[in-house]
Amino acid sequence: MKKGLHALLIMMAFVLVLAGCGKTASTPQASEGSGSGSAPAEESAGPITVQHKRGELTLDKPATRVVTLEWTYTEDVVALGVQPVGNADNANYKVYVTDEAALDDSVTDVGTRSEPNMEAIAALKPDLIIANADNNSNVYEQLKAIAPTLEFDPYDGDGYNHDKMITIFNTIATALGKEDKAKEVLSDLDQHYVEAKDKLAAAGKDNFHFVLTQAFTYQNAASLRLFSDNSVVVGTLNKIGMVNDWQPDKLENYGFSTVGIESLSAIQDSNFIYITQPDDDVFGAAMKNNSVWNGLNFVKEKRTYQLDSTTWTFGGPISSKVLVDGVVEAITK
Repeated sequence: MKKGLHALLIMMAFVLVLAGCGKTASTPQASEGSGSGSAPAEESAGPITVQHKRGELTLDKPATRVVTLEWTYTEDVVALGVQPVGNADNANYKVYVTDEAALDDSVTDVGTRSEPNMEAIAALKPDLIIANADNNSNVYEQLKAIAPTLEFDPYDGDGYNHDKMITIFNTIATALGKEDKAKEVLSDLDQHYVEAKDKLAAAGKDNFHFVLTQAFTYQNAASLRLFSDNSVVVGTLNKIGMVNDWQPDKLENYGFSTVGIESLSAIQDSNFIYITQPDDDVFGAAMKNNSVWNGLNFVKEKRTYQLDSTTWTFGGPISSKVLVDGVVEAITK
């Protein structure tokens, strides 16, 4: 009897060891699957708590059916390997946000960013809605009644700067259970910055001073958004060693000052990088006989550099990559 009992105890111990080994082996598989696509079952453990404008939001498990009501957050979700089930204003998203964060045709359009369609959102049965305080604070309670809602206010305080872009991206990654993918995206972005900085140095453009504007015609005159240090675009270009020369007396929450052509005389010794639209040739024919424009040093010395008209200046990590590529190409060609 003692001999048989001893053998039985050995066999039970062996089985327990095997079971323990099986659990250990499954953990790396869960981690490897976190980079893209739907989260595997092992990743779906919760709850998850994240901070947003309204305080803490706790989800039972990582969100998989997401509705996004601002393009920046849509870009973030796509960068994490997830397609939202619904997005605000698909048509214009596809115009302004890079193809590197493209929407699938299956993504449902849920109205505009400022007037989302509540019925369309509810019909999608989301487990997370990501909203923007600027446009959606007045409907936050309605959204929350449909599904747990993350609300960000990127332009409060010190504006939507580079650090805030990273914080929002990581918060969304946590809500989606995509922390590993977020680390991969941000590591790739950092490496992109290093390579871009090397390209500028090789072209003799290191420590490159600049001003960046998005310009359009308003009431028959040029209206310029000159980006300041609290914008994500200037923060991005700082990462590759560039120096912003537009230093207004007051920083605006949106990260730019709206000025007229006369304000450029104070920064005419800088390099002028600009974004305009094909049907609004602000710095082309419209300025042909403008004495103020033609008298600026960066115009006379041909230090003006045009970026693609669709350059998105309020985006996430993918848009920062695209901006860096566009700027480096423009000033080194």
